[in-house]
Amino acid sequence: MIDGRGGADRPGPGVVVVGGGLAGSEAAWQLAAAGVPVRLVEMRPVRATPVHRTDRFAELVCSNSLRGDDPSNAVGLLKREMEALDSIIIGAARAAAVPAGGALAVDRDRFAATVTRAVAGHPLISVERCELTELPAGPAVVATGPLTSPALHRALEGLLGEGSLAFFDAVAPIVALDSIDLGRVFRASRYDKGGDDYLNIPLDRPAYESFVASLLSAETVAFKDFEAADMRYFEGCLPIEVMAVRGLDTLRWGPMKPVGLVDPATGAQPWAVVQLRQDDLAAEHWNMVGFQTKLTHAEQVRIFRQLPGLERARFVRLGLIHRNTFINAPAHLDGTLRVRRRPELRLAGQLTGVEGYVESAATGLIAGRTLAAELAGLEPSPPPPSTAFGGLIRHLTARPPAAFQPANITWGLIPCPPELRSIRSKTARRTAQAEHALAEIAAWGRSLQPTGA
Repeated sequence: MIDGRGGADRPGPGVVVVGGGLAGSEAAWQLAAAGVPVRLVEMRPVRATPVHRTDRFAELVCSNSLRGDDPSNAVGLLKREMEALDSIIIGAARAAAVPAGGALAVDRDRFAATVTRAVAGHPLISVERCELTELPAGPAVVATGPLTSPALHRALEGLLGEGSLAFFDAVAPIVALDSIDLGRVFRASRYDKGGDDYLNIPLDRPAYESFVASLLSAETVAFKDFEAADMRYFEGCLPIEVMAVRGLDTLRWGPMKPVGLVDPATGAQPWAVVQLRQDDLAAEHWNMVGFQTKLTHAEQVRIFRQLPGLERARFVRLGLIHRNTFINAPAHLDGTLRVRRRPELRLAGQLTGVEGYVESAATGLIAGRTLAAELAGLEPSPPPPSTAFGGLIRHLTARPPAAFQPANITWGLIPCPPELRSIRSKTARRTAQAEHALAEIAAWGRSLQPTGA
């Protein structure tokens, strides 16, 4: 059993799910929904992490955005597939949604509270607040995320026989609305998708180049010796100062791109733009989109207050950097996320090498659903390749192990069915692929249910 000291020997009744993040919460929910008793082990608040602020399940520590919501977008399709299989994470996100143009963004406090209430309140889920220092025996899902505790990290290394890979992730600042000079910003979404959901700070060329120069000369947080040895960033979430080093125009074709925006004060597209996205339902807190950073806090305040409208900005949260870890999934996981060396153990979430909130939760859903089917005496198959779920499994199992890196879901991971390849219009083809995928995922979901269920 699991005790407060984190010991793990003989399993108790039901399945142990380790980690109360997005993936662990989803896995526990799916198992319980299938009638399987679950013991959900979460180390917070017994042991804190560098970035979490509460002990709630599914707390979002970086952005509050779950990205694009249109099913013609790969991550939008993944959301629809998850909804078709009764995802608690996507359901809670819908209930806590805030305006974000074509994206699904949430009030992070309401979102985490909704997930926590649902999961902790399920009659088949018991919650244990303790640090687990060994891998649980018997059927289990480990979804401890990129901030897995050192003890459990060592236990995984012992099982897998190699060190985990590592990369560094960064968090963007959040600004209080009442400290922004709204006379110097304008409300709009790119191409008017979503109306006026974003606050936009327009920059002309001199202002933009001055901002980049400030980033290049700014002081950053130093890495510890053990971190510097394997320091690498996830390319989809680079700190802004790292992007600035890559070239003068890198930022303005990245998070500061002005495309699709017109400054009403000039009637023209700005040279560059800083976007702020609503971070809570009360619209009091606004996230600096794409401004993840490892600048020191003093430098963040100094440099960001140089931006028009932020001269007196009050930062609810400043950016920070933290170390993430993930396993070499193609070398260790099968198509239902079982660890090949110990098939009764499944992994889920960012620990597997997926990147993004939605992708992490989706792997929790796959792990929970397939484990529940296995416990019911079935032999679950991986999700169909032509689905977004199947695309994630393809990333985790089919890439060359030597070149494995974290990735978001993309259409490049989802092969087009032969019968749809003749559709010449990309938009029409994506629409047809999405319809095909949703039919496939519904059939896959039914295949995981015992006959007569």
